[in-house]
Amino acid sequence: MTSPATPPHHASRLLLWLVAIGFFMQTLDATIVNTALPAMAVSLGESPLRMQSVVISYALTMAMLIPASGWLADRFGTRRTFLGAIVLFVAGSLLCALAQNLPLLVAARVIQGLGGALLLPVGRLAVLRAFPGERFLPAMSFVTMPGLIGPLLGPPLGGWLAEAVSWHWIFLINVPVGLVGFFATLAVMPDSQGRSPDRFDLPGYLLLALGMVLVSLALDGVSELGMRRATVLVMLVAGFAALTTYWLRAPRQAQPLFPPRLFHVPTFSVGLLGNLFARLGSGSMPYLVPLLLQISLDYSPSQSGLMLIPVALAGIFTKRLITPLIHRLGYRRVLVVNTFLLGIAMASFAWISPEQPTWLRLVQLVIFGMANSAQFTAMNTVTLKDLDSTLASSGNSLLSMVMMLAMSMGVACAGAILDIFSDLFAATGHDAPRQAFQATFVVMGVMTTLSAAIFWQLAPGTARRPGDRHAGADL
Repeated sequence: MTSPATPPHHASRLLLWLVAIGFFMQTLDATIVNTALPAMAVSLGESPLRMQSVVISYALTMAMLIPASGWLADRFGTRRTFLGAIVLFVAGSLLCALAQNLPLLVAARVIQGLGGALLLPVGRLAVLRAFPGERFLPAMSFVTMPGLIGPLLGPPLGGWLAEAVSWHWIFLINVPVGLVGFFATLAVMPDSQGRSPDRFDLPGYLLLALGMVLVSLALDGVSELGMRRATVLVMLVAGFAALTTYWLRAPRQAQPLFPPRLFHVPTFSVGLLGNLFARLGSGSMPYLVPLLLQISLDYSPSQSGLMLIPVALAGIFTKRLITPLIHRLGYRRVLVVNTFLLGIAMASFAWISPEQPTWLRLVQLVIFGMANSAQFTAMNTVTLKDLDSTLASSGNSLLSMVMMLAMSMGVACAGAILDIFSDLFAATGHDAPRQAFQATFVVMGVMTTLSAAIFWQLAPGTARRPGDRHAGADL
């Protein structure tokens, strides 16, 4: 099937708003629960330090479904797939609000993640077909701007709702927005299917999904699930075996999920691995910082949410500075130095104490926000910059999958390390929770600094060119 004719100008603008709002809701729900986790734990009768599965389940589900998003859009059409994504997202949100215990809440977050995983990739495809050629980049820049606002509003909004009303409204607010989006999709989104979809590599997809789930569950099983060490070890080995099997069979497939040729591009290989390991540390911070502020410093949920606004504002400001810096110094220098700075900024949270002045705490958050934003922009653009047109789509999908996978694994790692140190310091009986947080921040910071060795493998002269792809790359 061929794509429909380009829609009228007013319909095109409405399409951009529709996709932008869908992306905003996706990014909002990735961060809005973090400041409400302690309140949710009290309501559900759980420990605040063992609520990471609420975050992990959403991010991991998104990582699992992203590889299938393009095929689903080609098979069922962009409008029907986008409608299905909204239905799943709204249904999952409603079930989250109705959940009476942690397992039901996690299951509902999985359903919500299934919808959230499709909102941006399918929306991006709809925009690509409605705004071809040179019109695509400005259109995607408009669509991805709400992706910067979602993390800005998520923490304070989640904290305020948990404190002023109840944590259930964190999810209920998605229902009216989703209903409006459903009818708007029927009205303005073209039902384009493009070319006939290729044969879907279902065995490869199952291997990849199984590997991601087993590795993440093994990391989470150390703390929240209370698994025995032998079980965790078996799950880790089985997960890595499934991932290895996928990459060994991919070169023999006519249409693999991700072409092995991607890894013939040096900047892509380095950037993808750097993304995975650098995000293990930085991806855990939106989970760790609100917990630290509420558990160790007695902040309210809304206060802890407001404390995270400087992180998002500093990140938005830094995006204007990082491109000229890369042009001048090159990717290798910027990424190696900034990865060290990011790790040090993370480790510095170990020195947060009740006696620390508020202004110094804000300075720490601003420095972390700037380093984190620079890291994301630089390592994402270097990953995609040298891909040709035949590899750009699959490379962008693989990068998106790795970003969400690293987020889920980072939270799982942080939760496991925090649990280990909590048990270790519990015997001292003196401020054990704060000591556990201090040690966890140091470990996660060290992990991040070590990933600088990956970016050292970039060629010394690697720099950004005017034609580099960057639509949505800094998210």
